[in-house]
Amino acid sequence: MEKFRLKQTQSLLKEAEKSKNTAEKLKTPKEGKIDVDLFVEILNDMIEAEEFIYSSRPSQKLDDNNAKLFCNSIINIRHKLDEILADFGVIEKESVEEEIKKLSENFLILTTKSSFKKALNKLGVEPQRIIVAGVPLEVEDMKLINPKIPESAFGAIKKKIDHVKHDISRKKDQFNPTDILVVVEHDKSGEILGSRAHELYNAHIIVTDNLKDITAEEFRKFLP
Repeated sequence: MEKFRLKQTQSLLKEAEKSKNTAEKLKTPKEGKIDVDLFVEILNDMIEAEEFIYSSRPSQKLDDNNAKLFCNSIINIRHKLDEILADFGVIEKESVEEEIKKLSENFLILTTKSSFKKALNKLGVEPQRIIVAGVPLEVEDMKLINPKIPESAFGAIKKKIDHVKHDISRKKDQFNPTDILVVVEHDKSGEILGSRAHELYNAHIIVTDNLKDITAEEFRKFLP
């Protein structure tokens, strides 16, 4: 039985290599080690995705929102399967930056400085998916950052806040992200932006000590 399964697997891989429709050629598996933790994650993700089969009975049709959730789940599973296949040499292992680039397609990211946007872009995040909020998301939050700010400045600050919120709304419509992430450093403006974005948009918050020095591997671990 084991020999039969091995031959069957080899046959399938050879057929996949010949297929003109295969974007990436599959190689013969080589010796490797099973990432058990990752494999368990895949099984659990599959069980969660299976719920869509039952919830969509009897038509098995999904509306736009559920279709997005279901497909994002399958894409996530696909990425994890690719990691296991890469460990056995069946496909080329992609760089962490490429993985971040793919994952960031699910997100809209808010940060507080242009230099942070550049750092995120170097890590693989598409710049179009990053919004630099140089102001907090509510006027009253500005007093928490700078208690001495004069009342006369609030008009200009409100205009900037409205611009940021419009940008968020526009890009949500454009990219239809699964989640909004706030990526900031441990400082008052970052913490206030994260707290308010969580309240307004149910955003996830990623806080680091030094965003400009973070590695791609470290940043990948933060991503949901």
